[in-house]
Amino acid sequence: MSGAPLVSVIIPNYNYARTLGLSIRSALEQDYPNKEIIVVDDCSTDDSLATARAIPGVTVLSTPANGGSAVARNLGVAHASGEILMFLDSDVALAQGAITEAVDQLRADPSLGAVCGMYEPEPLIRDSLVEEARCLQAYYWRYDSEGSVSFLISAICAMRAEVFHEIGGFNPRLRQTEEVDFGERLSKHYEIRLTNRMRGAHDDDHELLALIRKMFVRGRLRVPLYAQRKRHAEGFETMARSWAALLGLLAVLLLFAPLLLGPLGWLLPAAAFTAVVACDLGMYAFVARRKGLLFLPAFFGVLLVFNVTVATAVLFGAVHWLFSPRFRRLYEREQYVGGAPGVPAPRSETPGEAGGMVMP
Repeated sequence: MSGAPLVSVIIPNYNYARTLGLSIRSALEQDYPNKEIIVVDDCSTDDSLATARAIPGVTVLSTPANGGSAVARNLGVAHASGEILMFLDSDVALAQGAITEAVDQLRADPSLGAVCGMYEPEPLIRDSLVEEARCLQAYYWRYDSEGSVSFLISAICAMRAEVFHEIGGFNPRLRQTEEVDFGERLSKHYEIRLTNRMRGAHDDDHELLALIRKMFVRGRLRVPLYAQRKRHAEGFETMARSWAALLGLLAVLLLFAPLLLGPLGWLLPAAAFTAVVACDLGMYAFVARRKGLLFLPAFFGVLLVFNVTVATAVLFGAVHWLFSPRFRRLYEREQYVGGAPGVPAPRSETPGEAGGMVMP
């Protein structure tokens, strides 16, 4: 590719040794010729560092203390040389052509702030029905939202380095929802585009309890941002899907209605469950076409848990927001450029020195 700009692929990682090698190799094997791969390990306690060091042609950095994805990504940017930055989560393996597609779109449209990719409908490593259902949901919501969005899917995204520094990088104070905050700031100045032409397979949560914990934390932490912007995000966080979450919680609570109303009380939760499906009917139709009708009850069960968790998290977050001034200021931040202020220099290795001396 003549005159191809250097792309810095930055892979933040914490305890994903199982998929990190797949993620790194998917970036190295891209057909785009001019790229560098930077892995930033956030003090993993598994074999992640050994996995990264064993792959030639990769720069490996380590944060001095576990600080979250925002700190890891910012640190990667601070050591990147590319005109274009591409962020790739360590549990995602890129489909062939993803880097080329990102570069082509960014070069064709100077007003484009970032281009984000989608997950494949099938998991990177299929471990459970829960993971299979979650991947189908994640794919459909993104596919249904293709085009301009106001959120950043940091698991697969690319942007010009100058845009990243202009916006101020990821907020190092946020260990969760840092990509939501960045997307809000970025979308005020530039278009964020979600495209199906840039994809990757994701190793999603395969245990229901892990999914519940993650969605509860993320749902609660988004409340101050929701209160600040006073509008839905442009993209898959639609009003209908918000209603689906609330109706899912209501449907579960209404399961106690027969105790008070007798057999006729079953009509109330049945109506609520029907409304949940109606709020996102296209998704259930997509799943039925892809997996068959027999898969739908299991899919509905996983999504019901998802909706109830999100609704409960938002309610808890609303109470927290009412009584905690500090929580209300969660997304206030000092401007900075690049990495997190006050963080000492990382340990690093240069390409070709895998397993060699770690430089202070």
